[in-house]
Order: sequence, then structure tokens, then C-alpha cells
Amino acid sequence: MSGILQQGYSFGYVLAACANLGVGGSTDSWKMVFWIAAGISIGVGLIRICFPESKQFIEAKKAGKNGVSAGAFWVETKAMLKAEWRMVVYCIFLMTWFNYYSHTSQDSYTTFMRTQKALDNAGASRASILMKWVGRRRAMVGAAIMSALLIPAWILPTTERSLSVTGFFMQFFVQGAWGVIPIHLNELSPPAFRSSFPGLTYQLGNMISSPSAQIVNAIAESHKIRGPAGKPVSSYGPTMGIATAIIAIGIAITVAFGPEMRGRHFEQAGAAGVSVVMAASKADPELGNDSGSEKNVDTRTERIEKV
Repeated sequence: MSGILQQGYSFGYVLAACANLGVGGSTDSWKMVFWIAAGISIGVGLIRICFPESKQFIEAKKAGKNGVSAGAFWVETKAMLKAEWRMVVYCIFLMTWFNYYSHTSQDSYTTFMRTQKALDNAGASRASILMKWVGRRRAMVGAAIMSALLIPAWILPTTERSLSVTGFFMQFFVQGAWGVIPIHLNELSPPAFRSSFPGLTYQLGNMISSPSAQIVNAIAESHKIRGPAGKPVSSYGPTMGIATAIIAIGIAITVAFGPEMRGRHFEQAGAAGVSVVMAASKADPELGNDSGSEKNVDTRTERIEKV
């Protein structure tokens, strides 16, 4: 299911490309695409209301009614970070690689087709739509290496059809590597933090890689190559090819030497903070009699930390 769930990202990309195809691709058309996506996001939120919460969330909610304060959560969080800081750093580093991987091979690809290959907006959008219909470490390493080998075929074609085909196979392996990430991050997470840990490490990696499109665009636009009509054009193809090759090799090396916890059981783990309060209550029975009211939160948290 990890790979199936990850394709939600690709499906969103397809919808955005369809929207771009519909609005015409003018300079300001991204605003219309943005508002279309905002409407879809609201729809997703409404659909989510129809589904139940996880067992751990329900347990945490019940525990909160019994007096577990946010302080207990932060006590366990600090203990987790102290014990797992190496894993946190590794996952942030891994997610930085992976976000560079996706953004470098995707964000400027439509611009590459329009400027260097002289496709119109409709052709570039159609190619963007088609290219996205697509053990843990070995799968990621293999997919990264295959994408690196496909780079020449990815940037050298000149027609919409050939660019669509090679773009599809390129993204087949990019998303093949990404498809392992949801379950891989969950397995590397401390069991009680398998929601906050993957989300935090992913977003920090995403933040570090956020200038990727600007970096690619700046380098490509500062170096010119000869285009289809013989006129100088921005070198998007070579820039994206070199950057993607470096990133794919970096991912393969990082993952090959990184940790793996395949098959880790975390479905029975309790919510973060609950175990801290239970342990503290055994050591200090009076904690179990506190009402957990707002006025007692600070004092109660201090007592839990001391225990």
C-alpha cells in the first residue's frame, strides 16, 4: 500500500497539469491553477471527515480527558530526540535528497519542453500528464540507478511523443523510489511518533530542497545552447540531467549504507505521552488523582519531569 498511497502525489501532479492545459499557460495562469487546487483540497478535507480516526489517536484523546497534558507528550518527545537524534538527522538528509530528486526532475520539465524543445503549452502539458501515470533499500537503489541511466533518453528527444514516452519511464523510476518512502519512514520512526516523525523529517527535507527549481532555472538561464530553430535557448536539459544524475547517485549511496527496519511492528504502540504518565503515576500515585485541569498543567508537568 505504500506505493499506492504515494501515487496520490502523482495524481495531484496529473490534475495540476490538466488544469494548466485547460487555462492556457499564460504568465499569470498559475493563479487559476492554484485556486483550482485549493478547491480540490477542500474537497479532500470533506471526504476525510467520513473516515474514522486511528486507534492511537482515539487512545490519546481518551488519555487527555483523564488528565494527560501536552507536557507529558513533550517529555517523551525530548527523550525520543535524545535517543534517536541520529535517525532524525539521517531521515532529514534522506528526505532532502528525495525532494531534490522529485523537484529537479519535475518542476522545470514543462519549461524545458517549451523553451529548449519548442513545444507549445498544450503539447508540454499533455506530455506532463502522460509521464506521471506511473526489500525497501534495494528497490530505492535500483530505481535511482535506473533513472540515472535513462537521463540521456530523457533530455535528448525533440518531439512531444518521444518526450512523453521517455518522461514516463523517467518518472516511473523516480516514483518507484518514492513509493517505498511512506512505509520506510514509518518503519524508521519510533513507534509512538510514527505520525509526527515522518511528517517532520519529510517537511524539513522539503524545506532544505525548496530552492531546487530556482537553482535549476538560474543555472539553465545563465548558460545557452542551440535550440531546434538554431537560436540560443536556456540549457534546461543539460542542467536537469546533470543535477538529477548527482541526486540519483547520492540517493543510491545514502540508502545503500543507511538503516532498514523492515517488518517493524508498531500497530500496538501506545500514544506518545501516555506511557510517561503511566510510569510517573506508578512512582507518584498522587499524579493519578489529579484532574488535569488547566491550572494544574504546569505543576503536573514539572512533577512528571522530575519522576
